[in-house]
Amino acid sequence: MLFIRTEFNNFSETESDRTVLIIAAVGKSGSGKTTTLEYLVSNLASEGYRIGAVKHIFHKGFKIDKEGTNTWRYTKAGAKVIAAVSTEEIVVIKRAETELNDLEQVMELLGNEQLDIIVVEGFRSIIEKRNDVLKIITAKDAESLKKTLEGTVQPIIAVAGLIGKQKPKIKLEIPVISIPEEGKQLLKLVIEQLKGKAS
Repeated sequence: MLFIRTEFNNFSETESDRTVLIIAAVGKSGSGKTTTLEYLVSNLASEGYRIGAVKHIFHKGFKIDKEGTNTWRYTKAGAKVIAAVSTEEIVVIKRAETELNDLEQVMELLGNEQLDIIVVEGFRSIIEKRNDVLKIITAKDAESLKKTLEGTVQPIIAVAGLIGKQKPKIKLEIPVISIPEEGKQLLKLVIEQLKGKAS
């Protein structure tokens, strides 16, 4: 299975039956995950696909909001959810009661956006064990590629990241792709998955 079927209690029946393709880049920090997913997002969005992105930030103490802003003041006063609305963006800041490590909970945050694809960076310990998430392995070198492949379940459609430029002499059944030079090959693989979803 390559798709997560999203089900939400507050949606109509047709909306709750939406199937969204989840694509994750799995690799260590500095291996090329962001570059790979950014390439996909840019090119797929230009073809009209609606894309959401999830980035897991594991640094303790990281906060989007800045001390002294009005939204920060509302949070400090006790607001659990703050929506900041401008003419160009809407930002929702939701205070986390506990660490969020459940992929379904994260996907629910994007539930009513009517997306075709959600790209995920991070949540490695969760993603690498899921057989319902399409994966692209990223690595810095052959050693790191081997370790990441050993701990990651299928489906894996490609290898990319820094290793893509090195073209290691490792026998694989999936392509090793250099982004952006060979990016069209990765796009083709993802679009094939999307077309399979539609049929």
